Order: sequence, then C-alpha cells, then structure tokens
Amino acid sequence: MSRPQVLVFISWYAPGFKAGGPVRSMVNMVDHLHDRVDFHIVTSDTDYTATGPYPDITPDQWTVLSGGERVWYASRAKAGASAWRKLLAERAWDAVYINGLYDRTYSVLPLWLLRGSTQRRVLAVRGMLAAGMMQHGTLKKRTFLAVMRLIGCYRGVEFQATNAEEVRDVASWLRPDRPAHLVPNLPRKAPAAQVRRSKEAGVLRLLSVARIAVEKNTLFAIERLKGLQGDIRFDLFGPIYDERYWQQCRTAIAALAPNIQVVHKGSVAPDQVPELFARYHALFMPSQGENFGHTMAEALQAGLPLVISDRTPWRGLESLDAGWDLPLERTGDFSRALERLVHADQATYDRWSAGALRAADRYLDTPRNVERTFALFRP
Repeated sequence: MSRPQVLVFISWYAPGFKAGGPVRSMVNMVDHLHDRVDFHIVTSDTDYTATGPYPDITPDQWTVLSGGERVWYASRAKAGASAWRKLLAERAWDAVYINGLYDRTYSVLPLWLLRGSTQRRVLAVRGMLAAGMMQHGTLKKRTFLAVMRLIGCYRGVEFQATNAEEVRDVASWLRPDRPAHLVPNLPRKAPAAQVRRSKEAGVLRLLSVARIAVEKNTLFAIERLKGLQGDIRFDLFGPIYDERYWQQCRTAIAALAPNIQVVHKGSVAPDQVPELFARYHALFMPSQGENFGHTMAEALQAGLPLVISDRTPWRGLESLDAGWDLPLERTGDFSRALERLVHADQATYDRWSAGALRAADRYLDTPRNVERTFALFRP
C-alpha cells in the first residue's frame, strides 16, 4: 500500500517552539509516523513572537528535515492564496491537515480555498474551543465561528478532537456534518530519563513551561505562593506573550516574602525540557485549559508530580499519588497542595514520584493512539 500523502498547514513548526503545544503535537506526530506517512508541512519562516526568520533556512521552497518531512517555510511576503493554490494543486493529496481555528493565513485561508471541494480536509481544533479559552474574546470568537459556518468553510470538513470534552465542544461550536474523530495527541517519542530527585523537608523547587499569558494562569500561580513557609523557588520557562500581564505578575512577585523566589528564565528549546525536570520537585501549571498538555505528559513520564487545574486530561492525580488536579475556584486547595510539597521528606516525595510514573503508564496508551492517528490519514 502506498504511503498517504498529507499536506499540513500550521502557523509554526520546528525549529520553532515558542508557540508551545500545537508545534509539539505536530512534531511528535511526525516522529511517530514519518516512516508510514509522507508529511508536507506548510508553515511560517518565523517563530512565534520572533522578529526575524529562522537562520539557515531558504524560504518559499521545500526543505527536507532530518525526520524525512518536507517543510515549506513561507516568507511573510509570499504566504497567501497564490502560493497555497499552487501547493494544493501540486499532487493528489490524501488529506489536507489544518491545525487550529483562527490563524488567517494557515487555517482560514486553506479552508476558504477548499470550500465546496471534494478534497479530504481534517481540522485539528488544538484546544481552542475549551471553556477556558472561549471565555477570552467570547463575542469575537462566536461571531468568527458563525461566519465560517455561514460561508461554508466547515462544510464537509472532518475534525480531530483529542479528548471527550473536545468532541462535545466541536459539536456545540462548529456543528460539523459528522462526529469529530477522537484521536489523542501523541507524547514525545523519547521521554525524559527517570531520575531520583533529592527532597528535603522545607525546600521546594517548582517550574512552569508555558508562555506567560492569561490563559496559562501565570499570575494565579504566583499568587498561590503567598504565605508559604520554607525555601521556595518557582522558575518560569516560556516567552512573554503580553507585557501588560507580565507587569501584573512582576507586581505579585515583588509582594512575596523573601523566602519565595520567582524567576523568569526565558524560552527553552523542546529538546532541553526533559533535562530540566531533574532539577525540580513538581510542575506547577494551573492553566485555564489544555486539550493535552505536552509538558504535563513529559513531566509524568519523568516521575515529576503535577500541581495543575482540573481543566486538562490529567485527572485523578491525587488518587494515584501523582500530584493534584484542582478546581481554579478553590484557590486554597492549591496553597494546601503546595504546603504538602514544601514539607514532604524524601520518602513521601519518592512515593509521589513513583505515582507520577504510574499515571504516565495509565494515561499514555501510545501504540493504540499511534494507530488512531495513522487512521486519520489513511486513504
């Protein structure tokens, strides 16, 4: 059987990484399926929030990466309808795979160009319909989705959802012709090494790997540290998305007691994330919603407990001794969970670390999900 030929549209792709989860989702998919699917990826030649294009990349032509995928890094001047029409007509594609809902160039435009066609189109929602995401700019998003439905851009389109809640979100917001495909995201093919971390009662090292943005709840996380006793450090890895929001975070940091340090460490490349986990006791990311949460999955695979919201697929953590997934409305629960982490000794922490490994084994059914992902593209 011939390999499926798939044309992918995504706002950012490797070597870019600052956009976080959507890029990681696509990279992981290619890593798992590159020997079975021919991926042709159309993306920007500039990373998220970056001011200039990637070095050593020639734009507006196919480039073959080490994984075997072909990537078209579109320059800002040439990204548009004319180039997309030529790429769409380049061969008979088994599927056109579109990532995300709102990007005018890499989502809306290909959907517009293909409306009414017989070309198979699969649209990955990428968590953009989750309750936490929809509460920001609700009227604007409702209007946009309604217009897209009205002009027929979603007619005949198949949707990928990564969890049961997202299946319901697709049905509610997009009203597709058929139910969404439930195909979970794939984890990193080579997970982080498992190490035994030293834990002393009264000492806590936390990290977050996410952009500094309201939907990631950075300010909420910082405020939950207030009043904690002990030697506490919280390191933030990720780009600053909103300078005004970051200023609010800085004000909250300045109000913390001297025993609590919060440091913004800047962006970190994906291949450096696994080695970070060895230096910390827990991942603290109470985001307003994640359709998967790649950093959370990778942390569990490394035996790192989580302190997160209950708006992600990683649920029931406390029953597995793997951390806490807590309602954002119950702010005191977060402070109490952090207190338990601060005062945990080595034996207690080792139990939680082992629980994180069990949670990863329980939730990441990788072989089955690889086959479900392949089925999205099979002719």
